[in-house]
This record gives sequence, C-alpha cells and structure tokens, in this order.
Amino acid sequence: MNIRIGQGYDVHQLGEGYDLWLGGVKIPHTVGSVGHSDADVLLHAMCDALLGAAAMGDIGKHFKNTDPRWKGIDSKILLKIVVEMLEKEGYKIGNIDSTVCLQEPKIGKYIPEMIKAISEVTGLPENCISIKATTTEEMGFVGRKEGLDAHAIALIYK
Repeated sequence: MNIRIGQGYDVHQLGEGYDLWLGGVKIPHTVGSVGHSDADVLLHAMCDALLGAAAMGDIGKHFKNTDPRWKGIDSKILLKIVVEMLEKEGYKIGNIDSTVCLQEPKIGKYIPEMIKAISEVTGLPENCISIKATTTEEMGFVGRKEGLDAHAIALIYK
C-alpha cells in the first residue's frame, strides 16, 4: 500500500464588499475574503494538502489566479477537480484534518455544515473530516482582522 501525507496552507486578506466563504459555506460577516475565486481559504488549504500528498504541485499551478475561468468560482468546484485528479492517479483520500485561524466571527456553529459540504464534494465520510477553529489572540495580521488563514493535512493512499 502506498500511503502519503500532504500539508496545505492558504491565506487571504479580508475586505469590505466580499463574501466570507469557509469550507463551502457562506458565513455572515461584515467583511469577506479577497481573492480571484470565492477565496475560500479552508478549501484552498485542503486542495493544497491533497495535491501535495500526490506530489502534484499546488492550487496555483492548476488554477492560476490570472485565468478568467477561475474568476469568482465556487471553491467546492476546485476541490472536486482535485479529487478527480487524485482518483485518475489511483489515489483515495483517507482523511483531512484542518484548522482555520481568524479573529472573528466565531465559526464553531458552522463547522458541521462545512463538514457536510466537504463530505458531499469529496465522498469522504463526515467522520474523516476534521475542522478546528482558533484565533491568534489578537496577534499578527489575523489578530488585527486584516486576514485569515487555514492549515490542512491530508492522507491519501492507493
């Protein structure tokens, strides 16, 4: 059995006039993630973890932020494409573990909905998807509410 682990990280600025998408779920807030796609920092980190585990590069290699095809795209579509890329190479996903870092809003109550959305896209059972949330105790760009970031680790196998 070929078992691989990948790590992903993504960061986006926060700005007025943008929606805040996390884990495929629109979170009500006064500011949102700035980006070429819907700027879902969590799904982008998960894509990078999966791609990295398969040694297939990163999200920027496959979905360039200069390509108009990806402008405003739902990041669940990007995640689905990544899953299909892995399947084409014979990989299955074992699990995904992740952490979102943002000062506000509190997102704990949205995590079950995020897990459900990710499960539907990836085909993973919900108990194989972990999402945690934390603040940075008001330190750094996250603490100053200038941005947010996410970390993800994924196990794949064939």
